Amino acid sequence: MKISLNPDENIVNIVKQGLEQRGGYCPCRMEKTEENKCICEEFRRQMDDPEFEGYCHCMLYYKSLS
Repeated sequence: MKISLNPDENIVNIVKQGLEQRGGYCPCRMEKTEENKCICEEFRRQMDDPEFEGYCHCMLYYKSLS
């Protein structure tokens, strides 16, 4: 398993700006809860899933199986 940033620098910059403005909470989620703190609970579960490959909800991170 490998976790990497989205290769699209524009998306990375937009999401990072949103994270900075929201104090580390996902800019794609309305609620500021621990589950939405980056790296969010949803993506942590996806990282634990041996069959999941893809982006996190906000497209900042990508999990590859190889």
